[in-house]
Amino acid sequence: MRKVVLFIAMSLDGYIADKNGRVDWLKGQDINVETEDAYSALIKEIDTVVMGFTTYHQIITELSPSEWVYRDLNSYVITHRNIVSDQNIQFVQESPNDLIQRLKKQNGKNIWICGGANIVQQLLQENMIDTFHLSIIPTILGDGIHLFGTLDTELQLKLTNIRHYNGITEVLYEKR
Repeated sequence: MRKVVLFIAMSLDGYIADKNGRVDWLKGQDINVETEDAYSALIKEIDTVVMGFTTYHQIITELSPSEWVYRDLNSYVITHRNIVSDQNIQFVQESPNDLIQRLKKQNGKNIWICGGANIVQQLLQENMIDTFHLSIIPTILGDGIHLFGTLDTELQLKLTNIRHYNGITEVLYEKR
């Protein structure tokens, strides 16, 4: 069965964006050292990416305004807006849990949860994330968009891998 993978970077204090929604702090401790590429390994195991509208909007306006960077993936954007889907992106108005349940029934590779925090938090409430691949950036923001938020129940995880480079610590957890 397809797994749901959260692959995301966060500050040491658990934020995925600063208080203004910016992510320009997502880098290692030495800007002259090239960051390792964990994304290439992820992309081989997935064929679907899911995100909320805020993440989508940040990608198309700031991070990659000239091209849709996930054009080789089945892309789903969860939104309340009435946006017409195109050949690259499916805009859906269903809950994250309903979408993931529907996608897991389909044949394919793993499903990547790209962001944002609201989508992640809804999926966590229903224990829908199988793998947590977190890149912890050597920055303490103090405020911003918190990745996990408050949960009704605890989720117990199993550490399966850890590595570090340029001050970034990558941890890989599976749910128990």
